[in-house]
Amino acid sequence: MTRRQNWGDVLLRLVAALVLLYLFLPIFVIILFSFNKPVGKFNYSWEGFTLENWAHPFKYPPLTEALKLSLNVAAVSTAIAVVLGTLVAIALVRQRWRGQRTVDTFLILPLTAPEVVMGAALLTLFLDLNWPAGYATILVAHIAFEVSFIAMTVRARVRGFDWTLEDASLDLGAGPVRTFFKVTLPLIVPGIIAAAMLSFALSLDDFIITYFVSGSTVTYPLYVNAAVKAAIPPQINVLATAILVISMVLLALGTVYRRKSIRG
Repeated sequence: MTRRQNWGDVLLRLVAALVLLYLFLPIFVIILFSFNKPVGKFNYSWEGFTLENWAHPFKYPPLTEALKLSLNVAAVSTAIAVVLGTLVAIALVRQRWRGQRTVDTFLILPLTAPEVVMGAALLTLFLDLNWPAGYATILVAHIAFEVSFIAMTVRARVRGFDWTLEDASLDLGAGPVRTFFKVTLPLIVPGIIAAAMLSFALSLDDFIITYFVSGSTVTYPLYVNAAVKAAIPPQINVLATAILVISMVLLALGTVYRRKSIRG
C-alpha cells in the first residue's frame, strides 16, 4: 500500500468521524443536560451535575401528560398504519391491475410533499368536514403519512419474497388465510418491524403536521416548542434521554433475536 493510499484512508476515516460527531453531538448534549442543575427556568447553560432530575422525571404534570399523549398517538397510529401499509405493499408487489402506477405516485406524494403543505391540506379537510381539532384529527393525520413510509419499507422486503413458497403451501392443502399467517407473514416480519419502528419514531417526533391539526391538544413536541418561550426544565431532557435509551435497548434486543433466529 502506497503512502498516498495511507493518507487517503486516514482522511476518509477522519471525515467519517467528523460526520458521526456532527450527527450525534446534539444527542450527547441532550443526555448531558439531563444531569444539569440549572439556575432559573431555562436549562441552557451548564451549572453543575445532579441526579435530582432523574429522581423526579415526572415533576411537571403537563409535560408528563403531553408525553403520554404522544406515546398513545404513536402507538395507535402505528398499529393501524402497519396493517394498512403492509396490505398495500403486498398488493403492489403481488398483484397487477390498471392504475397501479397511479397508486405508486400517490403513495410517494406524502414522502415528498413539504410537511407544512400536508398539514395545511389536512387542516382544510378537517374544517370542511366540521371535525373538531384534537386527538382524533392528530391520529388521522399521523396515519396518513405513516402508511406511505410503512408501505415503501415493507414493499422493499416483499420484493425479495419467494412466492413459490405460497404456491407450495396451497398445494399441500393450506388455505389462503393459513398460508398468509404461516408462510408469508413470518418471512416479512423483519420488514414490518423495521417499518413500525420508523413509523413510531416519526409519529412521536412530528411537530409541523401536528401543529396544524392539534387544536388545543398538546403533544410532547408541541409542549417543548411552547416551553422554549416560557421555561425549559431539565425533565424535558430526562424524558428524551429515557426514550432514547429504551429505543436503543429494544433495537439491541431485536438485533440479538434476529441473529439467534438466523443461527438457529
